[in-house]
Amino acid sequence: HVQLVESGGGSVQAGGSLRLSCVVSGRPSANYCMGWFRQTPEKEREGVATIVTSGGRTWYADSVKGRFTISQDNSRNTVYLEMLNLQPDVTGTYFCAADATRDDSLFLPNTYRSWGRGTQVTVS
Repeated sequence: HVQLVESGGGSVQAGGSLRLSCVVSGRPSANYCMGWFRQTPEKEREGVATIVTSGGRTWYADSVKGRFTISQDNSRNTVYLEMLNLQPDVTGTYFCAADATRDDSLFLPNTYRSWGRGTQVTVS
């Protein structure tokens, strides 16, 4: 059973920064491919950033390129999302995803079998 616990969300003013963390426990291979997703009441869950442990391949949504950085600390079973120069358009609930069924299409929610409960990010 894979468990994910997110933390680090909050309310910030435009231009501020936050760092989200997601700790993974359970099956050791679950953190091989991981992603961060955002959901709002107006939009379906969408990919923000993904990472593959082997080789460190990353992907970012166009809207966050240059502002967000995804990274992974395998010694702590933790994936991070560093968010800089935050703007109101990135407000939403951020979910961590793991235990991918394949190592491509990582930006799609249905690639993953395990999800955290989410952490709220509000930018005003």
